[in-house]
Amino acid sequence: MNKEQAYLRNGSISQENIAFYAEYGYLIAPRLLSNTEIRELKQETAAIFRGERGYVEGMLPVEKNETDADVLKKYVAIHFPHKISPLIHTYLSHQKIVDVLINIISPNVKCMQSMLFVKGPGKAGQAWHQDEYYIPTRDRSLTGVWIAIDDATIDNGCLWIVPGRPGYMMPRVKNDCNEYADVDTIDVSHYADNLVPVEVEKGSVVFFNGYTLHSSRRNKTTDCFRTALVNHYMSAESMLPWDQDGKLQPTEDLRDVVMVAGEDPYAWKGTIDANQPYLRPEVLKIKTDL
Repeated sequence: MNKEQAYLRNGSISQENIAFYAEYGYLIAPRLLSNTEIRELKQETAAIFRGERGYVEGMLPVEKNETDADVLKKYVAIHFPHKISPLIHTYLSHQKIVDVLINIISPNVKCMQSMLFVKGPGKAGQAWHQDEYYIPTRDRSLTGVWIAIDDATIDNGCLWIVPGRPGYMMPRVKNDCNEYADVDTIDVSHYADNLVPVEVEKGSVVFFNGYTLHSSRRNKTTDCFRTALVNHYMSAESMLPWDQDGKLQPTEDLRDVVMVAGEDPYAWKGTIDANQPYLRPEVLKIKTDL
């Protein structure tokens, strides 16, 4: 594996990058977003969690002299922030990101989810998982786009990836590691020599396939956040049989989507506004009896 092929140069995707993604399931675009864009995302993050873009169930009152850091330390993440933030909504179709997506997914791309993580000092990470386990597509086209709003390091809980795209959903087992907030995980002990920490500077973007194993560890710093905007995309040609982890009625094709490139073959179905923003709990238990 030539890891250099995982990195985009000057934000432009090459044939080597495309081939690397097809085999290893991830790409890294260093400093794809500008400092100005990161500053506005940082400011918007604080405004969202202060309730300035609309109240989300579970949000706590903001005291008179609370700093942004004080407010953010109360939370882990919010799902679907693009539903209440016009700015976050515009980043779903950021042109530099879309330029990569149309080369690794399809000329026709839709987005079905955004998540805004604010992993503060001491907060646990996400256990090993495959995104397609939670968001099924019919053609294995699911792609996560992980935008670093802060520098992401091993110390503050950066992404870890197992290079590759397994052809199936791996079994979930009980999690006994306090690095992670989830009750279950995937046993990656047989990949011990192949775990890649993805340390990136703010403004960098990581792309990874829905079958690719990834996780993030606890933020072990005392004064650093690891803020990230994570959006999920797929080919518009595929239908989306997603019930949002049991929150919605089962469907053959969830039409709560945003087109970001090309044409929608199912435009005749229209779209709906089914998902609503919600705060991610500290301990996550989804689709498991463990």
